Amino acid sequence: MYCNFQKQAIEYGVQAVQEDNAGNYAKAFDLYTKALQEAVTEKFVEFLRRAEEIQAVLKDGVGGGDSRQGTNQNEATAAKLEGDDQEQSKLRAGLNSAIISEKPNVHWNDVAGLESAKQALQEAVILPIMFPQFFTGKRQPWRAFLLYGPPGTGKSYLAKAVATEANSTFFSISSSYLVSKWMGESEKLVANLFQMARESAPSIMFVDEIDSLCGQRGEGNESEASRRIKTELLVQMQGVGHNDQNVLVLAATNTPHALDQAIRRRFDKRIYIPLPDQKAQQHMFKIHLGDTSHNLMESDFESLAYKTEGFSGSDISVCVKDVLFEPVRKTQDAMFFVNTSSGLWMPCGPQQSGAVQTSIQELAAKGLASKITLPPISKMDVYKVLARQKPTVSKSDLQLHERFTQDLERMVEIWFG
Repeated sequence: MYCNFQKQAIEYGVQAVQEDNAGNYAKAFDLYTKALQEAVTEKFVEFLRRAEEIQAVLKDGVGGGDSRQGTNQNEATAAKLEGDDQEQSKLRAGLNSAIISEKPNVHWNDVAGLESAKQALQEAVILPIMFPQFFTGKRQPWRAFLLYGPPGTGKSYLAKAVATEANSTFFSISSSYLVSKWMGESEKLVANLFQMARESAPSIMFVDEIDSLCGQRGEGNESEASRRIKTELLVQMQGVGHNDQNVLVLAATNTPHALDQAIRRRFDKRIYIPLPDQKAQQHMFKIHLGDTSHNLMESDFESLAYKTEGFSGSDISVCVKDVLFEPVRKTQDAMFFVNTSSGLWMPCGPQQSGAVQTSIQELAAKGLASKITLPPISKMDVYKVLARQKPTVSKSDLQLHERFTQDLERMVEIWFG
């Protein structure tokens, strides 16, 4: 009988998701409610039967019934409940080892460009916390964001900035972990992940590479486990029976067109994270150079932004990291050094006034290793690195994302135009 309750609950859940995807929200709500009722009824009937057995023993008096059988059944029930708790604890322990559950130290100013994305996320996260009186009645903040765009454009970085600025618990997990490591129990992990986020509210749940978890349904290589994961994710994001007002779901993908349509619709706000514009590129160069000594002028940064057109934020980060080592390479290969006014030895050209023919090895042998300093980064250092680095995002990938964004905009025009 109990298996029937469980089976009925699952059937109601599947039907609810189907009606939900079709836009029949009234039917979907009834079915979601029935699924929950069946799940609760299973436990209720189990407890009720045990209570009736105990009542019969009490009526017969002490020793008047088969108390040993009742005790065994009671112990079995307790063991089952304890087993369920142990299983949940095991699942949560596995999640805790994979989740980054902390407050990142990334602020809005650390994110170059992406002003429209930052504004949308501020509306969803920051403003409701600071001004809750703005969001009453029908005006409710967005609860699920899909960040999509080419790889290396700062989607994960933007999610961390949201968590920092919102002063919320940040849950970050790769969807590939849910699929590969816990095959067969993935839907349970998804449910526990959402429950942990609710218990730690206000919280932000960031799922990276969600396309690996929620590809198109009906594909030939789709497994039963994959279908169950998607169904569970749909149910959890719907939030039936839960208070998800203080839980924000963020997901990122490099291939939004590969996402299941029902999952895509669950994200009420979809934000395109494009390649950085020239102003953002200039800011990125400055951020990654930090306080490292350099002699670049503002016009040099403008020129660098022009020369790195088509570079992602990740490409620029790798480029600057390579640039930071150019002074080290110069110093290592230098044959002439000059003793500066501060008493430090810096590599120089042979024609420079005060140049001394020596090397870092000879200076170190004289006990002057700590007196050797690096030259500042120059514009030519950056150009030298750029000559051997190419952008990682192809034009075809970029066109694919732009077409996807245009299709979304056309759909909005059809719905609300």
